Amino acid sequence: MALADILAFTFIASLLVISPGPNGVLIAKTVPTSGKNAGFANVAGFAAAFYLHGILSVLGISVILLQSATAFAIVKYLGALYLCWIGIKALYAALKGIKAPEQVAPAKKQRTLTKAFVEGLLTNALNPKVSMFYLAAFPQFITLGETSVAASFMLVSIHTALNAVWFGAMVILFSSLAKVARNGNFQRWLQGVTGVVFIGFGLKLASFRPNI
Repeated sequence: MALADILAFTFIASLLVISPGPNGVLIAKTVPTSGKNAGFANVAGFAAAFYLHGILSVLGISVILLQSATAFAIVKYLGALYLCWIGIKALYAALKGIKAPEQVAPAKKQRTLTKAFVEGLLTNALNPKVSMFYLAAFPQFITLGETSVAASFMLVSIHTALNAVWFGAMVILFSSLAKVARNGNFQRWLQGVTGVVFIGFGLKLASFRPNI
């Protein structure tokens, strides 16, 4: 694989990672209430999802999904439902309100590391912009029969490393602002934003039509 192709992929993947999306919203929601370790568990889930996307693309399943309208629709609507469900729960929490700041103290709303990992895995696996990247853009950098499996997964590893650095830094940032972020009013506002963003991405995924 040529260096120019690797650099081009790195540039495009960097833009994808830093652009706003449900991954960043999940980190912003997790760290203030469940702590830094849970945030890093989210990031580990993101990384696992990247390799899942990579495996599907390398094996050609992404192409099958794009060619099969039924299969693609099933995957698309399941992903949209999951994202919308998270959004609806967050909006409900925001509308319900928080009586006192103490109610959002870490000990009362902590996620287990396993739950945080699974949330990160599912959120990134069903993240519309990541799904579409691996369905449409990623295959442009690999050629079946020519690009080795090792080279293909090197690209996935680059994408994963960029994600880990960006969201790892975000975890540290939110951890340093934990006292402010645990404020009851801030939590209610954050839940509302989380709800709108996740529902928005869910609807965006549901309305997506691949160009084939």
